[in-house]
Amino acid sequence: MPEGTEIDAIVARIAELKLEHRDLNDVIDRLAAAPILDQLQLQRLKKRKLLVKDQIAMLERQLTPDIPA
Repeated sequence: MPEGTEIDAIVARIAELKLEHRDLNDVIDRLAAAPILDQLQLQRLKKRKLLVKDQIAMLERQLTPDIPA
């Protein structure tokens, strides 16, 4: 389990990533609603969004204490 300042840094990074994830979602929605779709850009944004989601999950797992079996 990470120590105090490390936990604060992880929590701050999670907040940044969640904001980025939400922003990417907004951009993807607007781009998908546009009359002329840029499929390549849309795919790149979706891929980035999934990467951000995976990073959030990894950091959240670091905050969860290990439970002995």
